[in-house]
Amino acid sequence: MERRSRSFYALAAFFALFVVFLYGPILTIGILSFQGPQGGLTFPMNGVSLHWFRDLFQEQAVGDIWGSFRRSFALGLMVMVTTVVVSVLGGLAFRKRFEGATVLFYLAIASLVIPSILVSLGVGLIFNQLGLPVHWSSSGFGGQLTWTLPFGLLIMFAVFNRFDKSYEEAACDQGATSWQAFAYVVLPIIAPSLLGVALFGFTLSYDEFARTLLIAGSYNTLPLEIFGMTTNVTTPVIFALGTLTTVFSFCIIGIFFLAAWLMSRRKDKGSDAGKGMV
Repeated sequence: MERRSRSFYALAAFFALFVVFLYGPILTIGILSFQGPQGGLTFPMNGVSLHWFRDLFQEQAVGDIWGSFRRSFALGLMVMVTTVVVSVLGGLAFRKRFEGATVLFYLAIASLVIPSILVSLGVGLIFNQLGLPVHWSSSGFGGQLTWTLPFGLLIMFAVFNRFDKSYEEAACDQGATSWQAFAYVVLPIIAPSLLGVALFGFTLSYDEFARTLLIAGSYNTLPLEIFGMTTNVTTPVIFALGTLTTVFSFCIIGIFFLAAWLMSRRKDKGSDAGKGMV
């Protein structure tokens, strides 16, 4: 067996510290959410129980937890679908070389370098000037798209830049129309990438705070509700909520990975078209 160098162990230690730094806060909140009925917001633990998880399902004196969860989930689905559709259409458009494509590309991703709170403020001002209601499903939806669409477009640009057009050409040579070639050849090949864009769209929306802060209207999304609870709630119920939302997020990621695995198995059993595409 080849002897590992010192640099390997140094890098392994650095990566281990990174994992601890990344998941340490989540683990801390998870542990504290199992405090006993008399437990507080800090260590040491005062017993172990599911008391605060049960308390979540009781009527809360502060906040609208489940209403905000439903709004975040609905908004995440709206943003996810829109991000996937617009990203695919944008990727298809950029396959055709046209004047000004480079400028348009940089404009599309420019919002990533603008402070999120300024984007939120700008979207709110536009809606006010147009006389449109500021609401989580309208202005909040638009504000979050300025965050998710650039990521989706970047992914689809990379996918289509590596896409082998000979598959489409072969389908058209067999008599397929452009839309048939897209639906039956292109779409199945890029489907795993679409799952990635969908996952990005949903998770970025579900966790978004700054771009929604000033444009959610009277009804909070879940991140805004949790932020509001930090100034009013003095029990570990807020940790129990954090643990449940973290578990929900991991479940969503697991569902997407399962879908990608099933699609990969189906492709392996079917046609070998598209092999070599990552």
